Amino acid sequence: MASILEGVKVLDLTRVIAGPLCTQILADMGATVYKIEKPGEGDDTRRMGPFLPDADGADSNDSALYLAYNRGKRSVTIDIASAEGAALARDLAARCDVVVENYKVGSLAKYGLDEASIRALRPDIVYCSVTGFGQGGPYAARPAYDFILQGLAGVMSTCGHGEGTAGAGAMRTAIPITDVVTGLYAAIGVLGALMHRRATGEGQSIDAAMLDASVALNGHLALGYLLSGKVPARVGNTNPIAAPSEVMDCADGQLILAAGNNGQFAALCRVLARPEWTEDPRFRSNASRVANRAALRAELQPVLAGRRRAELLEAFEAAGVPCGPINDMAQVFEDPQTRHRELALKLPHGRGVEVPSLRSPLRFSGTPVEHRASPMLGAHSAEVLATELGLDAARLRELRERAAI
Repeated sequence: MASILEGVKVLDLTRVIAGPLCTQILADMGATVYKIEKPGEGDDTRRMGPFLPDADGADSNDSALYLAYNRGKRSVTIDIASAEGAALARDLAARCDVVVENYKVGSLAKYGLDEASIRALRPDIVYCSVTGFGQGGPYAARPAYDFILQGLAGVMSTCGHGEGTAGAGAMRTAIPITDVVTGLYAAIGVLGALMHRRATGEGQSIDAAMLDASVALNGHLALGYLLSGKVPARVGNTNPIAAPSEVMDCADGQLILAAGNNGQFAALCRVLARPEWTEDPRFRSNASRVANRAALRAELQPVLAGRRRAELLEAFEAAGVPCGPINDMAQVFEDPQTRHRELALKLPHGRGVEVPSLRSPLRFSGTPVEHRASPMLGAHSAEVLATELGLDAARLRELRERAAI
């Protein structure tokens, strides 16, 4: 087997991030993914910079955002709003094992691309619908945006500095975390459904809602509330169950300390030449250190402020004290472990240049991921429509003239 999903075909009716990430993961594992894009426009992310320059040095429609979530796919430009285009998409779906879509609930029915219509053509289809709020309920018809979901699902309420501190208030994550976690869950769901089909011959539908994935992301914070009825408070960069476990200032920047037990705290005290802290009643146990966090920070901060970050990180690591830097993106890709893992790649692109990419975190010993750059708009239209649907050059020309492809 060259790849885990070799021979699996996916019709990708998604755009922006959550759906495209799902299908990118499937492509990374070897599935053939036909990404359907609107002729002349493509995925919305093609218009969100920064952009890869075209042959004349101007901005192209290959953006960083598009390149990040569409690796390894085949771009097929079809206008599903036209009768001919919708028919082409249905014909492709009938030849696929999986359909993934992230349109508003019910909106694909008018094109005959809803689950019921596709299942009539391909009874064992795995049909995954990625939406903001699921297939039913009072919010089902609402459009979904990551920022909105971060707030609505409670994620933002636990991020940011606590009340009464400088910069207090809820804070969103810079990455579209609710989109990302939904895409991950959707991909897991598709894989599970394919395993079920292999065992039973039956297809099924997957209702992948951003709300569900985002509430699940809250994990133990949500369970803590359900158990106790207490709403989790924002604690900024401190760990509410361990101390010292927070961001600290040093002479030339900041570092993260995460000493969660007595042994680690004792090692920290030795590095800083403050053995007496281990005998201080306020700091003898993790519970007492958490209760006296402010006092502990007041003792730590002047000592750390007099030493350089690199020196502290080296000394703490040697002593077994959990610690780390706060890297910016430039520093991330200069990090020796990042370099060792080859997490930044250069991939040949259809424009005749190499483009940056990120290595898939999926590391299989027997079926390694084959990394291929995200496609140019419509790069595979003629090939796919000829190979899968048997359309000849004359028919393709007619469809182009009518803007169906």
